[in-house]
Amino acid sequence: MATVTVGSDNGSLVELYYEDRGAGRPVVLIPGLLQDCRSGERQVAALLAAGYRVISYDRRGFGRPVDGYDFDALASDLDALLAHLGRADVVLVGFSLGTGEVARFLASHGSSRVSKAVMVGAIPPFLLGGVPRRVFFHIKKSITENGDVFITAFLNDAYNFDVLAGIRITEREWQASRVIAARASDHVTSACIDVGLTDFRADIPAIDVPTLVVHGTADRILPIDATARLLPDLNANVTVVEVDGAPRGLAWTHPAEVKKAILAFLEN
Repeated sequence: MATVTVGSDNGSLVELYYEDRGAGRPVVLIPGLLQDCRSGERQVAALLAAGYRVISYDRRGFGRPVDGYDFDALASDLDALLAHLGRADVVLVGFSLGTGEVARFLASHGSSRVSKAVMVGAIPPFLLGGVPRRVFFHIKKSITENGDVFITAFLNDAYNFDVLAGIRITEREWQASRVIAARASDHVTSACIDVGLTDFRADIPAIDVPTLVVHGTADRILPIDATARLLPDLNANVTVVEVDGAPRGLAWTHPAEVKKAILAFLEN
């Protein structure tokens, strides 16, 4: 078990749990909403086999409420982790909510330690530009009223479970995701919804490294037309790979397609 202290909250240290495997060029995996450091587990074996060092971590507040929850703090946490590891030539790979950390980190902290970036299931550039605010109001309301019901509904939509169950994802895998999601406090989950509404339209043009965006065409939560397809117009460094029929949780339902896209990008 390895941890790094990234700050303090109400007199207690804020520590991030992380896992560090392999050797070679480092790839840092940043989890999505309701996910821990296993967010990108289906890509890990392929990355290790290809000779990369894989670092994954739990976002602050996973399992314990914290305050001051925004992308500036989350990007600073990532900066502290990279400084602790002392690595350069890093590839950042964000999943869903983690794509916000990628965008804000590169815009605020620069790319001196980063050579490439990947966003799997993007949330930039600005969700309120394409998704009505009432949608997020109802999400926060459902978290407050019954977190278990919210988790169930969220995972069903994240995996398009009514369509892909037994084909792209099993009941056991769905249940495993639910167990992990239940570890996240309702306070932090609700805060994640708020930070997900961050406007990244100034961050995206500031990214100065090659950036791959992998997004499913059947994403029900954050549709591709409101997210990934808008990004190349904001930055010529961005390339989008669309995975036909894939949902928001495509890293788990379509792992072969995601791995292929990421490895081709890294080796180019």
